[in-house]
Amino acid sequence: MNIKNKVIAITGGASGLGYAMAERLGEQGAVLALMDKSAATLDEAISKLAVQGINAHGFPLDVADKHSVTKAFADIADRLGPIDGCVNNAGITDDALLLKVKDGVVAKRMSLDAWQRVIDVNLTGVFLCGREAAGQMVESGKGGVIVNISSISRAGNMGQTNYAAAKAGVHALTVTWAKELAKYSIRTATVAPGFIDTPMTATMRPDMYEKIAGSVPLKRLGEADNIAQCVAFIVENDYFTGRIIECDGGLRM
Repeated sequence: MNIKNKVIAITGGASGLGYAMAERLGEQGAVLALMDKSAATLDEAISKLAVQGINAHGFPLDVADKHSVTKAFADIADRLGPIDGCVNNAGITDDALLLKVKDGVVAKRMSLDAWQRVIDVNLTGVFLCGREAAGQMVESGKGGVIVNISSISRAGNMGQTNYAAAKAGVHALTVTWAKELAKYSIRTATVAPGFIDTPMTATMRPDMYEKIAGSVPLKRLGEADNIAQCVAFIVENDYFTGRIIECDGGLRM
């Protein structure tokens, strides 16, 4: 796909990895529909992108709310036309051990609320947004591409029962959709980031940061633009579908 003038929606697009994706795709001429829960954060992101000459528009969205998703995607179609690409990037963490045991006694369990919050945003949100995006692509007759953001934690990671399950499910959606939607010229693919340098990791204690960086074969965290490059590759490569790119500096979990 030639990115220039294509309408590309990015959930969680106003900060972090989503903002890096917006910058890279916008620099290549995409018309961006940034979707985020915070209207204020959206306004700030759009203003910053405008200074760079990037054509971006904001759409408030709660990916876990089907009515919010339906409205946001309808608003995009009304204002910008049907989307050509969708990046399902929005996600949260709520980490805890399945069981916390002291002296052989279960002292604490991962709460159902913590499980459900992460599943609702990280998995159900991808389903809801992917469904709306695919619907627009089918009805426009132009096809398109859906990129789902997973994580290397999809292979299982201590303290992340909810997150790992959701991120494994995200790639299962990708493979399933690739098989179902190919006849409509819709491609789907996954990017699984490793440890990436973001505002969240910047708040870590220096010793923890160094420990994490030291566990990566390249001995450093990735940059947000490394993930954005993967997304841009998938959008542009018309023969890439149903597959995953793990961008993790050689780390394997």
